[in-house]
This record gives sequence, C-alpha cells and structure tokens, in this order.
Amino acid sequence: MKISKTILILTSLFSITYASETAPTGEELTQKKCATCHMLKVPSPEKIASLKAPVIHAVLFHVKLAHPKKEAQKEFIMDYVMNPDIAKSVCESNKVQKFGVMPSQKANVTKEELAKITEYLIETYPSDKFVTMIKEIQTNGKLNALKSSPFLLNQDEFPHLTKMLIQNWDKGTLGLTKEQKEKLLVVRKETLAGVKKIKKALKPLQDEVLELMYEGEELSKLQPKIEAIAKLKAEGSMIHLKCIKETMSVLTDEQQELLLPFWDN
Repeated sequence: MKISKTILILTSLFSITYASETAPTGEELTQKKCATCHMLKVPSPEKIASLKAPVIHAVLFHVKLAHPKKEAQKEFIMDYVMNPDIAKSVCESNKVQKFGVMPSQKANVTKEELAKITEYLIETYPSDKFVTMIKEIQTNGKLNALKSSPFLLNQDEFPHLTKMLIQNWDKGTLGLTKEQKEKLLVVRKETLAGVKKIKKALKPLQDEVLELMYEGEELSKLQPKIEAIAKLKAEGSMIHLKCIKETMSVLTDEQQELLLPFWDN
C-alpha cells in the first residue's frame, strides 16, 4: 500500500513537472497564434505591399502611444483581441482601411494563452530600432508638411492639421462623433474645391513665366504675371487658414490636444 502511494505521488509530481516544462511560453504562443498574420520582424521595403496585417512592432508602438501605462496596455490588448471594434482602434485610419478590423480571436486563443502573449508583446515590442525609424519618418513628415503650410500652395490641397485629422479619423482615442464628421467633411469638400480652382488658374501662369524667362523676356514685363501668381497663392493661403479655423471650431479641446502634438512638435 505504501509503495502504491509513493508511486502515485511520484507520478503526480512528474506530471506537474512535465506539464510546466512543456507549457508554451509567451514567445512560442506569439509565433503560433499571431505570426500567421502579423509579421514579427521589421519588414523590408519590398515586403510591405504584401503584408496581411500591420507588423507587430507598429501595433505595439500605437498601443503604447495611446496607453502609456502597462496595465492599460494589457487591458486594451486582452479586450481588443477578443472583442475588436473600429472605434477602439489605435492605428491610423488609412491602415484600418487597408487591412480591415482584426476578426475576434475567441475561437483561436484562450484567456490564459492571451495573457502570456500580451505580457510577451508588451515586454518585447516595439524594438528601439523600430521606434528610432518611426521617429525619423515622423520628422521627415514634419519637414514635408512645410509644403502644405497655410502660407504655401504646392502639391497638397489640405493644411497639415487636416491630414492628421484624416489619418486619425476612426481612432477611438480621437472620438469623432457622427455630427462632427459630417461638419468636417463639408469643410474638407469646400477646401478641396477652392484650392483646386486656384491651382487650375495658377499652373498656366507659372508655366508662362518660366517659358518667357527662358526666352529672355525682361523681368519688368514678367512682374504683372508674378503679382497675379502671388495673389492666387495668397487666396490659397486664406482658404487653408479658413479650413484650419473651421476645423478647430468643430473639434473639442481634448481632440485638439490629441492632434496638435503631431502638428506642432
């Protein structure tokens, strides 16, 4: 009888030890449950077009940006993976439009597995290299934004604030209401129409000035055309400023604070 009890105890201990040794880690579960859609490495440029979902570095970058505290990050991931909704999204709206909303993973992962995955993701991603790359991209974006300054009329129809608004259009953290979206779309439509009208008149004038300059025309004779170009650009600047003012009047103080760090810093 004692021998049987001893065997039973040893068997139980062996089972517990074996189970603990074979239980998948957070890293293993991430490879198994997440990597089929989300690339776990930073993609090379040629692979970006074929991605099925945002890379995991980018996902965690936006999660941590929206939720600075670790506990809030855990709560968000645990909830979003099981109950995804576009209103909860932390990624840019253009990415949501490209990849769609992630389907619920209730049938694919247990809460215990998801807890391990979540802990691993938060501890591992994004890498310092990825964060540095993103910051460089953002810096370059801010430099490029000078092209769409309210005081310049170059390639873009919208001021930079409007572009940031478009990128964050469906983010739950921004929280635009249906009524706000309707008003902002009117502002966007009016801005686009006004600037396109100016650009249509601006291009032939600029082309004519360049052609006359190369032909050796006297600068004094070009002055009226230069003044006409300046007037059109001033009108474009006023349209951009009107767009910014009307946009700010629609947004709440909290929504403005969310967007302004991207615009000003």
